[in-house]
Amino acid sequence: MEKEIPSRLTTLGHPQRLAIFRLLMRRYPDRMPAGEIAGALDLKASTLSTYLSALMQAGLVTQERAGTSLLYTVDMSAVQQTFDYLMLDCCRGRPDLCLPAATSPQTGHTAMTARKYNVLFICTGNSARSIFAESILRDRASDRFNVYSAGTRPQSDLNPFAVEVLQSKGHDTAHLRAKNTAEFTGPDAPQMDFVFTVCNQAANEECPAWDGQPISGHWGMPDPVKAEGTDAEKSLAFHQAYGALKRRIEAFTALPIETLDRIALQHAVDDIASQAQEDTQ
Repeated sequence: MEKEIPSRLTTLGHPQRLAIFRLLMRRYPDRMPAGEIAGALDLKASTLSTYLSALMQAGLVTQERAGTSLLYTVDMSAVQQTFDYLMLDCCRGRPDLCLPAATSPQTGHTAMTARKYNVLFICTGNSARSIFAESILRDRASDRFNVYSAGTRPQSDLNPFAVEVLQSKGHDTAHLRAKNTAEFTGPDAPQMDFVFTVCNQAANEECPAWDGQPISGHWGMPDPVKAEGTDAEKSLAFHQAYGALKRRIEAFTALPIETLDRIALQHAVDDIASQAQEDTQ
């Protein structure tokens, strides 16, 4: 351990290696192919390979082969081990000195209060997937959640196939519109309890630090807007995206949120994402 921690800190001291680590943390529990990492961070394949090798040697990242692809993810046990070591050694077991109030053990191990929670779904265009998620959760549990959606680069109009799917499922679409994430970062914006990214591109981007450090989750899925073929084939892609989000939201609303502390709740949200990955494999 005495050698591992300095090695990990040195590895993360390089700006681009740190950028790769942060990207994989945002995408956790996803496993990302090297090509997607390179595209998200604008790195050459050879350069990325060198950085990933260093992160793996430090024990911070793991590699897994899936067919002809190599997939990468953070080794969360090693990350937690590193943080624990720093807390016990550098901070002398005084987390009240080293951690911000929102993530102190007192708040981390305290159950969420029984109230109405604010939930934000984010994708790039805010024209389909995040709109689906907003509509499903609002209609399923509006008594428990205030639900919003936004895009990092929102479209001017909602996708017509998405609107058609929502209407066919009985959702009211009259109030829906594409919004920018900037609407939810100002001083008058509601403080979020949960923030979910529902597309990989949005998760790859550097998002603002949300006030209150909400529980975060990544529920990435293929973009139905990019589906090709006949109108029927395109419509099928939108129905499939709707169904996938509906299953995840059903699992989310089944969580006993009021009885779980923040740490347990974050694990539960990550488990929903992991289960969704297994279902699509």
